[in-house]
Amino acid sequence: MASISRFLTAQTAIFMAGLVLGAYHLMEVSGLFVISTTPMRVTHVMLALSLLFVIKPASAKLEGTMVNRAISLSLIFATVGASIWILTRWKTIAFSGGITSSGDFYAGIIILVVVFEAARRGIGLVLAGITFVFFIYPFLAPYLPGVLGGRGASLSRIVTVLTTDTQGIYGIPIYVASKYIIVFTIFGALLSNFGAGDFFFELSMRCTRGLRAASAKSAVLFSTLIGMVSGSAAGNVAVTGTVTIPIMKREGYAPHQAAAIEAVASTGGQIMPPVMGAAAFIMAEIVGVPYTAVMAAAIIPALLFFGSAFMVVHLQAVKSGIMPNAGTTTSEEPLGKVLFNGAPFIAAFGTLITMMLMGYSPFKSSLWAMGALLACDVIFRRSINKEFVEKILRSVSEGARSIVTISAACAAAGIIAGVLGVTGLGSKVATLIDVASGGYLFIALFFTMVTSIILGMGLPTTAAYLILATVVAPALAKLGVPELTAHFFVFYYGCISTITPPVALASYVAGGIAGANVNKVGWTAASYAATSFVLPFAFVYGPGLLMGGTIVENILAVVTAALGTFAIAVAIIGTLNGPLSPMVRLIAAAAGLCLLFQGLISAAIGLGLFVAVAVLDRSSHQTSKATS
Repeated sequence: MASISRFLTAQTAIFMAGLVLGAYHLMEVSGLFVISTTPMRVTHVMLALSLLFVIKPASAKLEGTMVNRAISLSLIFATVGASIWILTRWKTIAFSGGITSSGDFYAGIIILVVVFEAARRGIGLVLAGITFVFFIYPFLAPYLPGVLGGRGASLSRIVTVLTTDTQGIYGIPIYVASKYIIVFTIFGALLSNFGAGDFFFELSMRCTRGLRAASAKSAVLFSTLIGMVSGSAAGNVAVTGTVTIPIMKREGYAPHQAAAIEAVASTGGQIMPPVMGAAAFIMAEIVGVPYTAVMAAAIIPALLFFGSAFMVVHLQAVKSGIMPNAGTTTSEEPLGKVLFNGAPFIAAFGTLITMMLMGYSPFKSSLWAMGALLACDVIFRRSINKEFVEKILRSVSEGARSIVTISAACAAAGIIAGVLGVTGLGSKVATLIDVASGGYLFIALFFTMVTSIILGMGLPTTAAYLILATVVAPALAKLGVPELTAHFFVFYYGCISTITPPVALASYVAGGIAGANVNKVGWTAASYAATSFVLPFAFVYGPGLLMGGTIVENILAVVTAALGTFAIAVAIIGTLNGPLSPMVRLIAAAAGLCLLFQGLISAAIGLGLFVAVAVLDRSSHQTSKATS
């Protein structure tokens, strides 16, 4: 009995629960068994939220107490009980045309309470508060003035729509979480447990060895590769920052600069194909386009984002006098040996990208990528031992456990989407932005940018995008912006809200690791990512940046945008070959803006301005040399 009690610890229970959740979804998406859409979504919410209540305490003060256990167990029983009721009733409700009973209403109330608590525990008060504001809107609508006023709806109607229909809690976000995202979180956990992090870091260091600011540039590469599959910029900083930030500080970067570089790079991982965190799968489902179309549209802006990051860290190194190879060390293994050792990870990503380009679904492609990773590992190690099996089981459990907070965010977003659908609030928000902008697209884009950053603050990328996609993106579509472009616009600002003060989660985590002032880190990171604040405007006005124009327009957009990001980086750091005066920096900023916005005239003006910057910099540099 003593040995059994030692085995049945809380950690073991959490591990086993994660393993069950992960195995269940892997078997479903692989086709080992088939289950209808509604039962799959209901079951996912039941399992994921129950696991979340085990992992996340009711509060920091109550963690580990009997009170917390009692509350959590009560919530688990409520979640399971209400979910089982819905599972037994969904067919009857569907076949009757939506007729519900009092039991459905009470089960729905329980599910709503559970989702609010899961959002609070898993994400925080910000998301729970935003969701609650939308939930109570139907009851306040008759008393609100102007465009926000409306007829409202009864509690019974709102509850049944949100919990017995697929346009509420069990809507598209939960479908994507249960069908796509969980497979990729397990894929990311497999990569991590089989050593992909060490390989990517060594490869990043090799690619930048001998360059000025080698550690900062390798940090950008490393954080990009890991950030693609992490789904959280702040989480990515926590994983990669412990490695990259100390190296950058040793190379010569100030603590706040090293932290800012890591925060920017980790944020950018969310927009880099092929995985793009988790929000991209939801975008493809909402917009109704293949995931490959989302990847294709994202590739140029993502490359520009990281090109800008490389330029910023290089120019900062020039300004700070950091020399090549300062403070960096790599192993003496030949590059060929490093690539050979990383063949399983290369094969996994190659399989993933190839299959998606061939038209296979993302989750099917990721399953085959996992198979390629495991097969190559077996071939290389020539054995299937206990450690190999333990890594697989640990990865499935860890990947499933990492989905629970995302699922809480998706369920909360389902409440918002359901309320928007029932009340028509979505079109009212679009009308409000349209009226406030006077019909001018640029002003509407500016209001949308501000709204997106504010709503995205304090939220993970997926949660931020889910809110923005349902509330803000329709406003741009109403003004004639293509739907995919509108969603990319709010998606980008949702991403960079993690480095935008005053609530900049990625910057705060990086600042803690670096031992720097977090507010200084936040403002520095925001300045380093200045291009990202302009880039969404550029691809609205220039479809070539999203590969939406002709071949000539696309090529022109890429070339001019690359020059534009470099010009903005020069303006941010204030140096080219030497320090630049404030006036020359303003000219560089103007040149960058002109080059970013697509068009021959603006490109010519921007190029002329940047040539002037280069001439003035060269003249100033020669003068300083002569006087010295």
